[in-house]
Amino acid sequence: MSEKAPRTIRIKLVRSGIGFPYRQKDVVRSLGLRRLNQVVERPDTPQIRGLVAKVSHLVAIVGDSPAPAWASLPEYTLHPREVAPSGAAPAPAGETLVAVEAASPEVEPVPVHEKAEEAVEAAAPAKVAKERKPAGRAVAAKKAKPVKAVEKKAKKAEKEAPRKGTKPKAGKK
Repeated sequence: MSEKAPRTIRIKLVRSGIGFPYRQKDVVRSLGLRRLNQVVERPDTPQIRGLVAKVSHLVAIVGDSPAPAWASLPEYTLHPREVAPSGAAPAPAGETLVAVEAASPEVEPVPVHEKAEEAVEAAAPAKVAKERKPAGRAVAAKKAKPVKAVEKKAKKAEKEAPRKGTKPKAGKK
């Protein structure tokens, strides 16, 4: 006797059990369905088919979903290698060469990253000068804040001070 892979069916809950008898809701729960549009996979047996038939107005048997279109695309693409010009040394991996004028054949090409480092070193002092802020602004801003706070406290004290000719409010002693 040869063993076959067990056949399965996919069952989807397409309608809510609200307003239907509790026994039908129990059948839906016994199939493992809890939410609308939830799909479960169950063995294709007469017992499961009978449960599905009892609540056929609430569930549907769905087929296998087709594979998405993006699944057929390869994960990466191979491109042919770039050929270096004859007479020039091949560049190490990850570096590109700077174009050299044809008029001076004795000049060797320089990797791009070395030129970039030189440019960064030349621009570094100018960058530091821009980052500094004048000290006068920071000091002026700090002096202005306490003055406002004092004014607020004075206004609050005036409101809370008792007026002449009024009785003090009765409170706990």
